[in-house]
Amino acid sequence: MKLIVFTLALALAGAVHAAPTFDEVRKAYRSSDAALLDRHGEAIQSLRIDMTVRRLPWVALNDISPALPAAVLQAEDQRFYQHDGVDWNAAAKAAWDNLFRTRPRGASTITMQLAALLDPALQPAAKGRSWGQKWDQVKAARELDTQWSKQQIMEAYLNMVSYRGELQGVGAAARGMFGKAPSGLDLSESVILASLLRGPAAGQKVVSQRACALALELRLPSTCSEIQLRIVVAMSRPQLAANLPPAPQVAQQLLTRSGQAVRSTLDAGLQRYAQNVLRQQLAALQGRNVNDGAVVVLDNASGEILAYVGNAGGGEVDGVAALRQAGSTLKPFLYELALERKQLTAASLMDDTAIDISTPGGMYIPQNYDKNFKGYVSVRTSLASSLNVPAVRTLVMTGMERFHERLREVGLSSLTRPAEYYGYSLALGSAEVSLLELSNAYRTLANGGMYGAVTLAPQSAAIAATAAPRRVLDARASFIISDILADRAARSITFGLKSELATTFWAAVKTGTSKDMRDNWCVGYTDKYTVGVWVGNFDGQSMWDVSGVSGAAPVWRDVMDYLHRGQSSRAPKPPAGVVRQQIAYQPALEAARNEWFIAGTESPVIALVQDLHRAPKILYPGEAAIIALDPDIPDAIQRVFFQAQGGQDLRWQLDGEPLGQAASSYSWRPTPGQHQLALVDANAKPIATTRFQVRGLNKSGE
Repeated sequence: MKLIVFTLALALAGAVHAAPTFDEVRKAYRSSDAALLDRHGEAIQSLRIDMTVRRLPWVALNDISPALPAAVLQAEDQRFYQHDGVDWNAAAKAAWDNLFRTRPRGASTITMQLAALLDPALQPAAKGRSWGQKWDQVKAARELDTQWSKQQIMEAYLNMVSYRGELQGVGAAARGMFGKAPSGLDLSESVILASLLRGPAAGQKVVSQRACALALELRLPSTCSEIQLRIVVAMSRPQLAANLPPAPQVAQQLLTRSGQAVRSTLDAGLQRYAQNVLRQQLAALQGRNVNDGAVVVLDNASGEILAYVGNAGGGEVDGVAALRQAGSTLKPFLYELALERKQLTAASLMDDTAIDISTPGGMYIPQNYDKNFKGYVSVRTSLASSLNVPAVRTLVMTGMERFHERLREVGLSSLTRPAEYYGYSLALGSAEVSLLELSNAYRTLANGGMYGAVTLAPQSAAIAATAAPRRVLDARASFIISDILADRAARSITFGLKSELATTFWAAVKTGTSKDMRDNWCVGYTDKYTVGVWVGNFDGQSMWDVSGVSGAAPVWRDVMDYLHRGQSSRAPKPPAGVVRQQIAYQPALEAARNEWFIAGTESPVIALVQDLHRAPKILYPGEAAIIALDPDIPDAIQRVFFQAQGGQDLRWQLDGEPLGQAASSYSWRPTPGQHQLALVDANAKPIATTRFQVRGLNKSGE
């Protein structure tokens, strides 16, 4: 038999077999995962793409614990460094022994096993390898040994061999079975891995027998009982051990192929910090039924997303992209529109008293968060302190259609229904928006009214040039809104002078809470960054006694402090066309102050004109208004309330018929059709008129 083996060796001595180079094999190796890199190239998240096998990135031999190659050599190929790829002595002994054994004994060296891993044609069938396959395997092994170093052969083998189940390669095996990197494998763990090579699917009993015998051969200090216990633990691990994933939602968006490494705009340190801060805040709010949250951080100049925390844990829901009711976070864009149209100034007085507005769904009666009314307050105070009634009055002034269009212009694409669908509650954030689009809308304010898209992928200069920002807001009005949102004194009547919103550097910020406390927001910006935070419950449950300051704001403040730990933030420079004017109120409803105005709208004195001295005017319904009846409300109880200013000594007249005094609102039962409403004096002479239409609705809303 030895003569036969020796003759075979001579026959193969001059054989040529095309073998790949080590560099080719390493380059062709693909991890089952794709890697997400941050903006600096640091690995931040991995995502499994190939579900047929579990492989992690290639591990260099120097990064593998020396205990593993030693155990593998003892178990598989003790003469690895002496033979030329084929151990002829072992082959001859195996051939001789197999003449007298019912179960064949193999003599494949590590090099021969690697050759089979590299060439699918050399893989054994169910009945084992044919003589032709064995012949080719021997030739391939000798060719590998000629072209590769022993270290390269060992490195490739440890990275390509299967250890257990779907775990292929030392990286996946060490992480999946022991929760550590290959460099951290100890002697016992190395013995266990080496014992799996001969039969990756073997049961615990067989693996324990092999591992105990191998440990004895290597004179390990561990007892067999200790090794058996470690095998039980290692083989019961359900999956690869890993830390809480910091950016799974971003990985899902950017990673598409196994083995790829994609650079993103995220900052790894900021991403992990934002996630940890959010988790800590949710833990603190657990007693108030707050379980979920999301954070996004934008670079104002580039639109790059620096942090994208879809949720606080490893769940599938993406809170950055999910649609939730916006609450009061839409108010800045409403007031910006009114300032831009010169319907209001930051100094204008708003009536924060009860108001009833007839809508297709019945009467709409907005109230403030604290259920109290403040009387007459300035626009600055109304916005900064987030008063609801002045916001609704402003929406009546600007018109729902214009405001709805403006929200679409700043990127809130989720507002797909017509303005009438949302009604006047749109001023208070009844529409659903995503945290990402809302934050980018605030970034538009931060950039003086210039809108630009956000991105998770670094943009080249050429691509960035084609996606240049466009103006959607008036620069002057945007500046004034930013100044209001940064004014801690103006927000003090609701939030106090000291709160999480009061940063030590310049920052403009707004909170919001949706109906029934289902959503809590805090969105704001500095000169360089915009940060948006949402907390609530993904299942729509209401929170318990959570305000904007106690819910999302602490996370917003911590993230902002982190971003500015080494740099301050400067207030924006006033653009052309704004002036600052010292103002005083008559009566002194608010303290005298310096106020910003769009040039041409400034006034040194803001006087409250009593209703008695105001020009008569019909406030509701407006000219060409369309009032839709609600089919779900009985006709007998539906009402429209006519409202006027300066209505003393005047009367209402509808379609030529007298109704009653106009000094207060008048309740009218609507009838379908075209109508003309007038304020008339004692001689029935019209002082002010308006035309409106009442439409009936069927049950389908048509």
